[in-house]
Amino acid sequence: MSLNHFAALQQLGRTLMLPIAVLPIAGLLLRLGQPDLLDIPFMAQAGDAVFSNLALLFAVGVAVGFAKDSHGVAGLAGAVGYFVLTAAMKTIDPAINMGVLSGLIMGVVAGLLYNRYRAIALPEWLAFFGGKRFVPIATGLAGLALALLFGHAWPPIQHGIDAVGHWLIGSGSIGVFLYGLLNRLLLITGLHHILNNLVWFVFGDYTTAANLVVHGDLKRFFAGDPAAGAFMAGFFPVMMFGLPAACLAIYRTARPENRSLVGGVLLSMGLTSFFTGVTEPIEFAFMFLAPVLFGLHAVLTGLSMALLHALGVKAGFTFSGGALDYVLSFGISTRSWLIVPVGLAYSALYYGLFTYFIRRFDLKTMGREDAAPAGKAAARTPAQARAQDWLAALGGADNLLGVAACTSRLRLSLRDTGCVDGPRLKALGAKGIVRPPEVGMLQVVLGAEAQDVADGLRAALLPSSSEPMPLDGHTPRAQGFIAALGGARNLKRVDACTTRLRLEVVDNALVREAALRALGARGVICPAPGSVQVVLGPIADQVASEIREAMHVAA
Repeated sequence: MSLNHFAALQQLGRTLMLPIAVLPIAGLLLRLGQPDLLDIPFMAQAGDAVFSNLALLFAVGVAVGFAKDSHGVAGLAGAVGYFVLTAAMKTIDPAINMGVLSGLIMGVVAGLLYNRYRAIALPEWLAFFGGKRFVPIATGLAGLALALLFGHAWPPIQHGIDAVGHWLIGSGSIGVFLYGLLNRLLLITGLHHILNNLVWFVFGDYTTAANLVVHGDLKRFFAGDPAAGAFMAGFFPVMMFGLPAACLAIYRTARPENRSLVGGVLLSMGLTSFFTGVTEPIEFAFMFLAPVLFGLHAVLTGLSMALLHALGVKAGFTFSGGALDYVLSFGISTRSWLIVPVGLAYSALYYGLFTYFIRRFDLKTMGREDAAPAGKAAARTPAQARAQDWLAALGGADNLLGVAACTSRLRLSLRDTGCVDGPRLKALGAKGIVRPPEVGMLQVVLGAEAQDVADGLRAALLPSSSEPMPLDGHTPRAQGFIAALGGARNLKRVDACTTRLRLEVVDNALVREAALRALGARGVICPAPGSVQVVLGPIADQVASEIREAMHVAA
């Protein structure tokens, strides 16, 4: 696999987390509304509405995730493409049902088209449809072309997917063991999200009482399929019991003088794993320091999946295998009471094996490093207030090309990864640092605060109105407008409304009306101090986009 393809798969894995993030609340509403709990039909229908429209959520969420600036236009384009694709395919073969894959495909297409055409310039008589407005149009046309392609090609592809899914489901304990093993081994690359989405939302099918066909282990479980849940049940013993016990083993084997430093961090990670099923902070705490433990953990996860399958346990979750999801799905699960005794046995197994391997091979887990540990985690101040510290640890603002986040890690694009200060990142709270094979990429494992830190970094990277903005490499028209509006330092905000630019400026007096008219302006209006409107006609949105591209001014 080439580095470009690997990077694309990683990006796909990250973007999948955006639509999946809505599933916990949907699952909560769906479950609480059932007759055996609160018996509130409108609540159950509210939750079911999300599960019934997952493909649309994937189309919107993946498109926004792929868009370089996460702009909502990409999400709109994804929805348009999805509607066109699904409706047009039905005219070719009414039996076609691509499920969430239709939304995923159109989300990727919409995001890529947005990145390519968001600043496209059309002839003046078509200028109203230029820039970002062109993206939904292009995505709709792409959806039409894909409908023609998939309308004829999808049935054999669907048969292949069904065959793989039925083999995996029908292979019993071997299939769930392989899934559990690969799920953990792929964690280091971030590609486990793709595997999860195939298993949870694509493989297998079930026809509900309302004659609706649902696909995937997760969707089938919550739709009432008694055979579903095998690919989720095995995570509960590992996440609720095994990994918290591993934290205890790491604490007990730490040097006595270091236990007070690592104890709080390990306790926090263990409780997070138990209650929510978020395990990456724990796994990255030993993944690189002691790879043998991570390999052992992957095997134990596969064995847990196989054991619970052999015991006939079927359980599900909307987010992960933590106690909250265990309680939520208990009433519709099968023999899930066995998860507790199996989990207790797993806690003893994890504690014993981790303790033995750490001591026997002198593994340098937390608190056992030859050098002094990085110290206490950074004080819990708001993530954005610490953004400058993060920037410094990452080599400065000039070294940072892109910032994104998934469930528990920062995904960064850097000019030079050699400028990264690893110890300083750990002092700021990083649980681990991953260096993917593609040049310039870095991942920092943080836990639940990853998104907050990413937001803080992006906010810190936005230029202030007093800083000069780079103009090199952008269109002469954009440079001309910037100069006529008083220069980069005078512009605070750039927007457009149908036929006019709407601008926030530092000083109205610096705006040169004659220069703007020479560039094609039909009029200049100053409705208030700090506010300027430039009447341009249908090219207004396109010009605004070009100015923002040139200056990175917030829209």
